[in-house]
Amino acid sequence: MKRIWYQRSAIIIPVDQPARRCVIGVVALLAVVAAVGSTADSAAFRFVILGDRTGEAQPGVYQQVWREAAAARPAFVIATGDTIQGLQDATAAQEWAEAQLIRKPYTRYPLYLVPGNHDIWSPLSERLFRQYAGRPPHYSFDYQQAHFTILDNSRSDELSEEEMQFLSQDLEKHAAQPVKFLISHRPSWLIPAALRSTGFPLHRLAKQYGVQYVIAGHVHQLIHIELDGVTYLSMPSSGGHLRASKAYDDGWFFGYATADIQGTSVKLQIRELAPPHGKGRATQPSEWGMLGRVR
Repeated sequence: MKRIWYQRSAIIIPVDQPARRCVIGVVALLAVVAAVGSTADSAAFRFVILGDRTGEAQPGVYQQVWREAAAARPAFVIATGDTIQGLQDATAAQEWAEAQLIRKPYTRYPLYLVPGNHDIWSPLSERLFRQYAGRPPHYSFDYQQAHFTILDNSRSDELSEEEMQFLSQDLEKHAAQPVKFLISHRPSWLIPAALRSTGFPLHRLAKQYGVQYVIAGHVHQLIHIELDGVTYLSMPSSGGHLRASKAYDDGWFFGYATADIQGTSVKLQIRELAPPHGKGRATQPSEWGMLGRVR
């Protein structure tokens, strides 16, 4: 057996050649593990969340939303539903084609569509959604350390038993992902979350699997509820008409959200459109409640 002698500060240490190779291998392995862990911890990206385009779409708003969203240079965009006015089979295909034309300058940004009640209302409209979205009405995807589950409540105010089964299986399958978002069109969670109930099935699953954000559209109003460590958010309009007071402080405005992910940290900003369709104000979800801006 060949022996190598190392001398350091008058201390002579014999090291066998095989043992030396073993030590070097362990050190190299630890370095790789540390590098992988560091990469996972520091993985950073941004994505954009859009509210409803329709429900009496207001001229020029959706176009401005896309211009501003693209300027944020997101990795991808999620739209919370109602991409077309819909509800009529005869005009649905043409409306999808028109929506595609608006998006055409921004196709470099992957778009994940959530089905809204204006998108799916019949067998034909579901086929068109699948065609233009490129995905089924419910699906999920990963991006780096984050997992996104898209749910379909386009034809009901509630999440069906089928949707809940899909959600449970999906979250179990992707339990290891440290950052999780649930996104649907209708805020089926709104009433129980507003009543501070922690026992409804969606919330129990969110808690069990560490979901941080549950996001919806449909209402066209910014609503924010913190419940038991889960953030529930109803998005402002990205084109659909404003209701009720139409006042910014009440949550009625045109805008979108940016989400910056760094490791397991999520920084979400609500961005009102700049003029002519807004004043360009940016806020945190914590500045809003169930009844508008926290004063």
